[in-house]
Amino acid sequence: MSEPLVPVFDLGGVFVDWNPQYLFRKLFETEEEAQWFGEQICTLDWNLEFDAGDIYAEGVARLITRHPRYWREISAYDTRWRETIGGFIDGTVAIHDELVAAEIPTFAITNFSWEKWVSVLPDWPFLEKFDGVVVSGLEKMVKPDPRIFRLFCERYGLAPESCVFIDDNEANVVSARAVGMSAIHFSDPAALRAELISYGLPLEG
Repeated sequence: MSEPLVPVFDLGGVFVDWNPQYLFRKLFETEEEAQWFGEQICTLDWNLEFDAGDIYAEGVARLITRHPRYWREISAYDTRWRETIGGFIDGTVAIHDELVAAEIPTFAITNFSWEKWVSVLPDWPFLEKFDGVVVSGLEKMVKPDPRIFRLFCERYGLAPESCVFIDDNEANVVSARAVGMSAIHFSDPAALRAELISYGLPLEG
């Protein structure tokens, strides 16, 4: 019998409910203002610069020089970053716990600021259960760049064909498949459980 595929998880949107609007809604009086701020000032593209290795203090300072009237709100993106997290996606955490209990090695490839990654380790207990994690901010490359998937395979001595990658971002799923991995576009834990079972992983139905 062949070995089951090695599950490789994304974190944001799969294990944790991350959305900057959770914070922005606390900083502005109306939904419209919060949405505008996320689309025009503290954008997802700007956030990706931290995922690619930018230092928070520097990135925040640079953006404040461009929009000084919003210095308080931009600073909050660093100092109150925890408020961009809505909570854990419990169904995924449960799946991961089952895989760990079955002694299936598990890994993660995450677009994540290295500073924030280190800061959440004490509070996100599922992180230390992974056998290895590739953090984009430390590698200076972000998904869907195919190089990050190749780096992962080289670092942990895994063939792409032996892995199944799980991500809520379809572009990342497409990139993982292009390097030879099986991949699942995450929508919800129940669907993920069924798909992982179909790949032969030992999970309760």
